[in-house]
Amino acid sequence: MKFQRIRGTRDILPDEYAVREDLLQRARKILRAYGYRFIQTPTFEPTELFVRSVGETTDIVEKEMYTFQDRGGRSLTLRAEGTAPVIRAFLENQLPSPIKLAYYVPIFRAERPQKGRLREHYQLGVEAIGERAPLLDAEVIRMLLEILQAFGLKEWRLEINSIGSPEDRRRYREALLRYLEPRRQDLCTDCQRRMDRNPLRVLDCKVDGPRLTDAPRFQDYLGDESRRFFEELLAILDRWNIAYTVNPRLVRGLDYYTDTVFEVKVPGLGAQDTVAGGGRYDRLVEELGGPPTPAVGFGMGMERVLLALGEPRKEEPLDYFVAYTSEATRDAAVDLVFALRRQGYAVDFSHEFKKLRAQMKRANRLKARKTVIVGDDELARGVVRVRDMETGSEEEVPLHRLQNPETSA
Repeated sequence: MKFQRIRGTRDILPDEYAVREDLLQRARKILRAYGYRFIQTPTFEPTELFVRSVGETTDIVEKEMYTFQDRGGRSLTLRAEGTAPVIRAFLENQLPSPIKLAYYVPIFRAERPQKGRLREHYQLGVEAIGERAPLLDAEVIRMLLEILQAFGLKEWRLEINSIGSPEDRRRYREALLRYLEPRRQDLCTDCQRRMDRNPLRVLDCKVDGPRLTDAPRFQDYLGDESRRFFEELLAILDRWNIAYTVNPRLVRGLDYYTDTVFEVKVPGLGAQDTVAGGGRYDRLVEELGGPPTPAVGFGMGMERVLLALGEPRKEEPLDYFVAYTSEATRDAAVDLVFALRRQGYAVDFSHEFKKLRAQMKRANRLKARKTVIVGDDELARGVVRVRDMETGSEEEVPLHRLQNPETSA
């Protein structure tokens, strides 16, 4: 029987894995500079955690969660998004506040696979917990853009909006319903259902959303405090020369957001052009059983980033390949392999004895920078041949100089 990967998943092969590791290290450097520390939460959580945080009328909860019962009859769900598990860990482990946390984890969504959207994908995310300040929102956005720039992305568009407080949203919801009701029959089936449960999701619909160009704007229903917060945030972005577009229709797809919401989009990716998004969620900690605690964060889809970069590949060449010409020279070759590895070099060799030509082919396939050839005649003289695999030039080098360069004359 021939096995294949599950639809909506993919194998991350060595060259791509190296690219992802490189991007993550670039992100880690920036995150560390901003005071973030990494956290790892379990791959599955109680289902109720996502229902209460994300919202039971969202597409994630209604259609996209991988939910199952364990042997004890508990309902568990694979990590459907990154924020709620971090807040659960923040509360359960009584972490200090304010605190800045980051994570890089797989996310699971039982949705229709398409370009840039997989049933298992990886997300880099941050959560800044414990402060409510426009300056913090601006810093989070600035950090996100610095990370994308460090990745090598040259073009993007920042869209931003304010969806106000829960009270503001109640007023807006009423106005939106008045606008949508005469248009109900023109909406898709999903949006007709959303109208009765969560009409804001209609604006987030990929089918109906773009057509509702004259829908009420959130800005017209913001309270004074939310309006001042948003205006100060935009003023900071202006002072930092960060270009943005205020998108009054931007609502994001999760119920826990308050005030600031934002997305970063990259041209050329088609309908799924958002590589990162986030916002403020000042009520979520309290909703999950903690004290009133403001917070802001974002999530970045690594698969979308790779698409935007053109799915680059990163080779990881060996520093050395050690070849040997006979069974008699194998032990000396193996000793040299481990000596070079102790010095921090990437080194490999053929564990089975092969003809030298076959070993050299393997060195080429592994993209070794240099090949050390341990031959019978050379070994008798205490030397080895070192071949530069790019130029083809060779030189004889004393064996002890490679084994222990610090003590070599």
